[in-house]
Amino acid sequence: MGLKATLSKVFAAFVNVQLNKLRKNAVPLQQKTFLQLIKQAKHTEFGKAHNFAQIKTYADFKKHVPVRDYEELRGYIERVTAGEENVLWPGKPTYLTKTSGTTSGVKYIPISKESMPEHIKAARNALLSYIHETGNADFVDGKMIFLQGSPILAKKNGIDTGRLSGIVAHHVPGYLQTNRLPSYEVNCIEDWEQKVDAIVEETANADMRLISGIPPWCQMYFDRLSAKFDGKKIKDIFPNFKLYVYGGVNYEPYRSRMQDSIGFAIDTIETYPASEGFIAFQDSQKEKGLLLLVDSGIFYEFIPADEYFNENPTRVSLEDVELNKNYALVMNTNAGLWGYSIGDTVKFVSKAPYRIVVSGRIKHYISAFGEHVIGEEVEQALLSVANQEGLDIVEFTVAPQVNPDAGQLPYHEWFIEFGQQPKDIGDFALKVDKALQKKNIYYFDLIEGNILQPLIVKALKKDTFINYMRSQGKLGGQNKVPRLSNDRKIAEELKDYII
Repeated sequence: MGLKATLSKVFAAFVNVQLNKLRKNAVPLQQKTFLQLIKQAKHTEFGKAHNFAQIKTYADFKKHVPVRDYEELRGYIERVTAGEENVLWPGKPTYLTKTSGTTSGVKYIPISKESMPEHIKAARNALLSYIHETGNADFVDGKMIFLQGSPILAKKNGIDTGRLSGIVAHHVPGYLQTNRLPSYEVNCIEDWEQKVDAIVEETANADMRLISGIPPWCQMYFDRLSAKFDGKKIKDIFPNFKLYVYGGVNYEPYRSRMQDSIGFAIDTIETYPASEGFIAFQDSQKEKGLLLLVDSGIFYEFIPADEYFNENPTRVSLEDVELNKNYALVMNTNAGLWGYSIGDTVKFVSKAPYRIVVSGRIKHYISAFGEHVIGEEVEQALLSVANQEGLDIVEFTVAPQVNPDAGQLPYHEWFIEFGQQPKDIGDFALKVDKALQKKNIYYFDLIEGNILQPLIVKALKKDTFINYMRSQGKLGGQNKVPRLSNDRKIAEELKDYII
């Protein structure tokens, strides 16, 4: 074991003591964060307009600050991006993250000098938690690859602007810089396919031990790397590769194929970073869920997902959440986002400590007939059947068909790219339909009442979703295929790929 790995174990033990305080004092830390945020922002334009000076309690806050999504907060954000000071947070932001939002087109999210360090600390602590629990630290002495966006930043009215992963690349601690790949030059390549090819060449003979990135794009990297080495498994190319770090999408639909490419069931760490703040990370290989970061400059609120579109939905802080209930996540941050609906839904799987799973997107659902099927239900139904039958799912998306052929009932249409085809796709579809009925009582009632017919699966050609994302200009980086749509925009684009 090298010096870095040895020192990392000492540091990991120290950080775990700090995390234990977080685990045991989540509600008081959230209250402390709340009061600090209000105090710091009371003289901003937003603070003055929303009577921050009179806010003493969370109940006061709810009276003065409504829940808003990006579009509803856009007026304030446009003032920030125009270079105006003291709008949402004191001064100007240090960065603006540019993201292609799934619901609002291009979005600019401010990152302040207070919030930037929290992104770095959370990513660091995710790795240190793994080291402390498992004792495995050898990856620190080898090469680590982070599949991310370009670190080249533009200026927008004097503010550095770029993708979150590209911004974070400028803040990698010095002690990791010599371990890190790809090189700055390769990382700056904008075209994703050219970039992946360059990364393959640069890393082919390196001692890769940790790889990080969202699953579909890591899979593309693995496929091209394997092709370069005549079909070898990743474990044979990188014999010391022991840890995969991911975030942004549910890993389960990709796990089987990823493990097959790697050649064994690798240890994984799930993280929950967002442009709006680093929300949670997996702090244990033994416990389910991600540890909610309650002392990182974010005060969280939660709205029961089934009330989200009500005129006056219930709105609670951490101390009043319930286990296994689907909540829309609302954030108040030390970068100046207030009552901000990030668009994600989460469930608490533990309250001692507070751990969450990401269950979907509040606007990614199907309810064309009142069923309100969410991403978590769809993924679990599909994977339960695919795993039973030993099938790999490369990627998929689901849309309602409200205008079927004459004589047919409406249905949910599933577009699936398989690693290998089911022997009987109709039988496979019926099994998935039964599994979904067990997950969602409203869907069950619609099937039983002959309002809907059972779902229909359309098998897609190899590389369909890579080609689709390329056609949309969203290949690589942090871009993800929406798993659920309540319209047929994506479905219509995929028609030409059906086998």
